[in-house]
Amino acid sequence: MESRHTSEAPARRASVRALTTSRLSRRAGLWAVAFAFLVVAAFSTAPSSLYGLFAQRDHLSSLTITFAYAVYALGVVVSLVLFGHVSDWYGRRAVLLPAIAVALVAAVLFLFWRSLAGLLAARVLTGVALGAAVATATAYIADLDAGPGGAATRRAGIVATIANIGGLACGPLIAGLLASDEAHGLTLPFQVFLAALVLAGVAVVLSPEGHPPIHPRPRYRPQRLLVPAQARRQFAAAAAGVSLSFAVLGLYAGLAGMFLAGAVHHPSPALIGLTIFLCFGGGAAVQTTTTGWTPHRLIAAGIASALIGLGVLVASAWTSPPSLGLLVIAGIVAGVGSGAIFRGSLTMIILTSRPDDRAGVLATFFTAGYAGLSVPVIGVGLLLQHLSPRVTLLIFALVVGLGILAAAPILLRPADADPA
Repeated sequence: MESRHTSEAPARRASVRALTTSRLSRRAGLWAVAFAFLVVAAFSTAPSSLYGLFAQRDHLSSLTITFAYAVYALGVVVSLVLFGHVSDWYGRRAVLLPAIAVALVAAVLFLFWRSLAGLLAARVLTGVALGAAVATATAYIADLDAGPGGAATRRAGIVATIANIGGLACGPLIAGLLASDEAHGLTLPFQVFLAALVLAGVAVVLSPEGHPPIHPRPRYRPQRLLVPAQARRQFAAAAAGVSLSFAVLGLYAGLAGMFLAGAVHHPSPALIGLTIFLCFGGGAAVQTTTTGWTPHRLIAAGIASALIGLGVLVASAWTSPPSLGLLVIAGIVAGVGSGAIFRGSLTMIILTSRPDDRAGVLATFFTAGYAGLSVPVIGVGLLLQHLSPRVTLLIFALVVGLGILAAAPILLRPADADPA
């Protein structure tokens, strides 16, 4: 019996080596993980252009739709706290693959549990999937593109940002276009995303591990606010930047559908998806045109653009009649500003964190960001029960704009070592 086990051991090791060598190269793995990240992010925002159809099917009020968004945002933040840091201990694939599996379950719920309870359950799971994936995938990309000694590269920050913001941009557009066929408006989009999530899972399975599990593994505990000891000031600035940039995106995403369906009388899911895409897409586009900019320069330009975009957004609602053209322009300008602030902030975090605590630091960073993304949408839904859309928009644009101005000194303060 012992001799048989002894003879089986080399064969088992050989099969493990064969599996490892059959995986993608680190460079190809980087793009595979970026694809998976983009798919999960796109799936998380896909329902944004379909809420009107959900409201018609299930007879939902605007407050109920706001609650559906709130449970999604809560799922993201809770998942970041519970799972965002775990890949630092167990490896990146060990967290990213279950996150994709949770997204697959959510897609199945969207397809087959056709009620308010099903919508809420699917949105919670969508948030949990994104929360577990966002810090893990960002750290994974940084690992696979790391330089000597594990040092992160600027390209890793750019790729991760495009996958994140680009995914958030594409989700509503793809879902809105697929929902143009009203007979399948709430099935075809989720069938397509179900297939895309399966491909994303395969891509991650074939990718090499970026951060092997550590031994012995520490006892599990929820994420604590983890700040890089060597770069506390840079982290504070980056956290403020991501929170405010996501607040601008959240304000636009939360109002676009309501504004188009109400004041402008254009409830088309495709149009709603396009307007949200142009806002988030502006943020993604700025990533590819400012690759040589330092984080400090990106944040400075982003603040100005975000404030201008908020001003135009308010003007679009207060013209008579409300202007669809100004709404679209506002989304693009605000999206460009938010994307610049986000990438500048994320690049700071990636370049100042160490491989052993990178996912934990990123989880804290994204917790601040997604909290900023959720507050405007939830607040808008609550205020719309008592105030007109114009007044509600004005209040929240002022709050977010004043927040940006208040944070500007710390965001624009030169860092001790502003990475070039």
